[in-house]
Amino acid sequence: MQITLGTRPLTIDEVVAVARHDARVVIDPDALGAMASTRAIIDGLADDVEPHYGVSTGFGALATTHIPPAKRAELQRSLVRSHAASSGPEVEREVVRGTMLLRLQTLTTARTGARPIVAETYAAVLNAGLTPIVGEYGSLGCSGDLAPLAHCALAIMGEGTVRDASGDLMPAAQALAAAGIEPVELREKEGLALINGTDGMLGMLALALTDLDRLVATADLAAAMSVEALLGTDRPFAEDLQSLRPHPGIATSAGNLRRVLSGSPIVASHRTVTDGHDDCQRVQDAYSLRCAPQVHGAVRDTMAHAASVANRELASSVDNPVVTLDGRVVSNGSFHGAPIGYVLDFLAIAVADLASMSERRTDRFLDASRNQGLPPFLAHDPGVDSGHMIAQYTQAGIVSELKRLAVPASVDSIPSSAMQEDHVAMGWSAARKLRRSIDGLTRVVAIELLTAARGLDLRGIAPAAATAAVVVALREHVPGPGPDRYLAPEIEHAVRLTHDGTLLAAARAVTEIR
Repeated sequence: MQITLGTRPLTIDEVVAVARHDARVVIDPDALGAMASTRAIIDGLADDVEPHYGVSTGFGALATTHIPPAKRAELQRSLVRSHAASSGPEVEREVVRGTMLLRLQTLTTARTGARPIVAETYAAVLNAGLTPIVGEYGSLGCSGDLAPLAHCALAIMGEGTVRDASGDLMPAAQALAAAGIEPVELREKEGLALINGTDGMLGMLALALTDLDRLVATADLAAAMSVEALLGTDRPFAEDLQSLRPHPGIATSAGNLRRVLSGSPIVASHRTVTDGHDDCQRVQDAYSLRCAPQVHGAVRDTMAHAASVANRELASSVDNPVVTLDGRVVSNGSFHGAPIGYVLDFLAIAVADLASMSERRTDRFLDASRNQGLPPFLAHDPGVDSGHMIAQYTQAGIVSELKRLAVPASVDSIPSSAMQEDHVAMGWSAARKLRRSIDGLTRVVAIELLTAARGLDLRGIAPAAATAAVVVALREHVPGPGPDRYLAPEIEHAVRLTHDGTLLAAARAVTEIR
């Protein structure tokens, strides 16, 4: 797959393709020509007696410090070196690649004043699979993701440390030489153009939305399996009832539940029909069953809002100052991460609630007073065996952490740069905790699927076609009910099959799940 930059905004799928799947990037020649034109504007300011931020001045609180022409190349090098100050665990490869791609996308809008060679070098580094080492901490979300982006810029200067395409750690200069890439000597404005953006948090938002798209559909599937195995009714999911509250996400989730449960012999086993009416007495299932479309649907609608913000950001050119369409070089505040930070925090709230409902359904399976005749804890020999008792503990521990991670990062602000940057976004922090939240959600939903599959097996009645397909796919890796076994590996199998979409694909081979 090859993605061309400079002709239109990137899509979320394209960001993920480059960040996660190593799709190649090329730059449209017209975009390179436009970059050369705006670079000429920056070059024309080099000898101007008037100060121009990032061209002939210092940065942040040092913006009033004039820099003589002889030191301006040094100014750009010093900016990148000093700002490459992250710390902590190494950030994931896909996040760094997404960050670089989105900075490259902004360069190709020709609004930053960077030379074409800078963009071409970024593209070459991405295509060579070189990944600069970035630490967990260092971004306040204003002026953008400074430290992470500075580490990326440092690499194209031939400094710092990177991983090559094989994952080996090496000096950037060595990696560039091995790939046949010449280091770039930055000129006026270019250091600033490479670090002044919200690309890290936006890249993580794109990755999160992609993961959540799969996970929410899988949560619908898990909920349907739980409704079925707990002898719940599908009656509340009827289209006419759901249309009384016309949220798009609710309609989608309810439709998924209806289709997955369609034709279920288990559902039919406790349903009677009198005078053409469904007389199933299970019309007041617990909220975690009955209200699944409302919660899952609200998550979907939150994702839709977040995606609209992401798409607007993907159509943006984020830098300060920018070269305007009429040739002015103007300072602005577009680097502030609030628009992205807010939706990252919103998603963390939705993720925590989705996981919380999933855990409640799992807990019902384990309580003999609520699981409609199944053994306590779904144990083979209750008392001797503990069944899935501690699997639910694992879920509960994760859900508790997800609630803490749902506390918004974007409400915090720590002034920096001698009070020049007196209100910051913390969007990078919001993105980092969302990634941890999504990992937790994956594990919680996987345990619900594992438990629901065991419940279905214990019923001894054929389940719906879609849920049966999920059980078959799971049983290729995890045995069915029996005496207690070492449970952690089985949970990890379920997590992997949830994460990679195997269980969702099994159900989708039988019925439509959106």
